[in-house]
Amino acid sequence: MPRRSTKPPQVRCFDKAVDLLARQPHFVRQLELKLNRRGYESEEVAATLARLAELNYLDDRRTARGYVEGRLRRGGEGIRRMRAALVRKGAGAKAVEEALELVPKDDLAMARRSAAAWRRSRRGKLDPSALARHLDRKGFSRRSIFALVDELREESKAQGQDEEAATS
Repeated sequence: MPRRSTKPPQVRCFDKAVDLLARQPHFVRQLELKLNRRGYESEEVAATLARLAELNYLDDRRTARGYVEGRLRRGGEGIRRMRAALVRKGAGAKAVEEALELVPKDDLAMARRSAAAWRRSRRGKLDPSALARHLDRKGFSRRSIFALVDELREESKAQGQDEEAATS
């Protein structure tokens, strides 16, 4: 009895790619890696990706824009973190730069929302350096981080003075 090939045919590669795209948008490189990991031949993957691009199912620029728009709606993330995520996912340099043009140049308002959420999750004393680390991990600009840390320090000083006045 002849042995059946364990290699999936091209149709199955295309079907798997469409299934993955139906679940969430992918970058070309990201989808290529997933299909390769699933054992599809490089030629099959290349043909599938070309066909998907031809059908307009696969578009790095559109995917990058959608990613950034979603992150902006959720808030709490700066441009550095978004750039790193897009690069890690396999977006091309041009797609990344075009998508990041959607991000406001002044990220203080977004950083302030992220800081407010961080503060709500804390119990007890708020450490300015912990806030700075949090905002840095979130990818906000140094300017916004310093402004919010200064605000927290000023607020802490004012509360300290209020507490002293109340006890005297």
